[in-house]
Amino acid sequence: MIVLILEKVPASLRGELTRWFVEPRTGVFVGRVSGQVRDLIWELVCDRLGGGGGIMIHPMNNEQGFEIRSHGETRSALRDFEGLTLFRKALNPREEALVAKEARSLAWAQGEEPM
Repeated sequence: MIVLILEKVPASLRGELTRWFVEPRTGVFVGRVSGQVRDLIWELVCDRLGGGGGIMIHPMNNEQGFEIRSHGETRSALRDFEGLTLFRKALNPREEALVAKEARSLAWAQGEEPM
């Protein structure tokens, strides 16, 4: 099963994807296609995103059992954490400042040079 999540993309792209997938919620597509068709659809999506972004999740023979692909501007960033792919939601400026302050405090407590 493949899950495709699109943000801020042209309506024509969403309409075209309904040929292969169902759209249970705006911008979220779910379906089952072959690996070759999946890769061709991903190329289509990447070419036609405009200013938006897309995330594709599909089965893969790895530790997690799936692979995540991302292209363009999305609200979440992918991070590799010891071989696992995780999502990191974008923080607002206030949250970013708090995280940076905490990192400086931790570095100072460990005797390291602050960032």
